[in-house]
Amino acid sequence: MSLPDVLAGIREAERTAGRPEDSARLVAVTKGQPVDVIRSDILAHGTFPLAEGRAQELRDKARELPEAEWHFLGALQRNKVKYLRPVSLVHALEATWQAEAIAEAAQGWGHAPDVLLQVQNGEAQKHGVEPEDLARVLGEVRATGLNVRGLMVMAPYDQPEAAEALFRDTARRAHDLGLSELSMGMSDDYPLAIAAGATLVRVGRSLFT
Repeated sequence: MSLPDVLAGIREAERTAGRPEDSARLVAVTKGQPVDVIRSDILAHGTFPLAEGRAQELRDKARELPEAEWHFLGALQRNKVKYLRPVSLVHALEATWQAEAIAEAAQGWGHAPDVLLQVQNGEAQKHGVEPEDLARVLGEVRATGLNVRGLMVMAPYDQPEAAEALFRDTARRAHDLGLSELSMGMSDDYPLAIAAGATLVRVGRSLFT
């Protein structure tokens, strides 16, 4: 596939779900890809948010592509917060201490990224806030001064029925919390995520194969 193919798939999923065109935005996951490939395979087709899961890789690529909109997807460690200065959106916030560390660093940057709370998806090895704790963590993160735009979730791999249920449950929880942004869906399941209301879909592998 290629970026135009993925965009066509996103537009088709929007139509199938009865949603407006461009209501789901592609986030291009570029981890492991060299800058020249990002330029030729992604940025040659338009302007899209670029996302990295490793803070130092993000730092290095942002130096070469300072004009890009950068998102961070990875599990956040305290000693890596300093690398997030170029980031406009952190997708996977799961603890209040992370918000506090970002807010503290942002005082020196002169700006702060928006954040999404990652919802624990029921798999023991995955990160995230337990669903019953979302309201509490939302309040604590907002108290640091950061803007919480919405929720993010990762679906279990190759389990479409479980993914569909998880996406719909996450969308309901976001609505109940008054949050509008939903980062859901990857290469294998973004049509299900769009049907459930995803506003951001994180696609990587399909863009470079």
